[in-house]
Amino acid sequence: MGCISCKLRGEVEATATVDWYFMAEGEREFSHIFRYDPEDAPKLDELDIRDERFYGRLDWNGSKNTLDVQDGSIYILNVTFNDTGTYRCHFDRHLTFTNYDYHTNTTKFVVINVVPKATRGLASILSEVMMYVSIIGLQLWLVVEMVYCYRKIAAAGEEALRESAAEYLAIASGGKDNCAGVQESE
Repeated sequence: MGCISCKLRGEVEATATVDWYFMAEGEREFSHIFRYDPEDAPKLDELDIRDERFYGRLDWNGSKNTLDVQDGSIYILNVTFNDTGTYRCHFDRHLTFTNYDYHTNTTKFVVINVVPKATRGLASILSEVMMYVSIIGLQLWLVVEMVYCYRKIAAAGEEALRESAAEYLAIASGGKDNCAGVQESE
């Protein structure tokens, strides 16, 4: 599940933590399932999974080797029907400016509906067909352009060949006249 929260200015020093919460279908409250704190991440061999339903099934896919986490994405492995529900991703960022510190929060929601078999929607099928149609159209356009350019280059080459042959003949015939003229004057 993707969860991204970027700061607007890259030069500002910051630290961020990410918390994930889950509210199963039919429940009324969110349960804290996971916390990622980059200051603790290098020290820990295991992820900080806080809900036993997700032990051994969550994997961190977000920013690594930085205190300023901007990608808080996670993987859920071995998805079951019990994973259907609403997930909440909460970024807690602390920005450090020269004269003061600023604290900001961002929350994103992801709704997951687990189905028995992955189905392709009509939009997916249409987009795939349109992709193939556009690829074929672009290839045909490329062939037409290649033929057009080849013909234009060939015509220009023949014209240049005629011009160079005419120049050669003019120089050759002019050279004989000059030689004859030079011989006569001697």
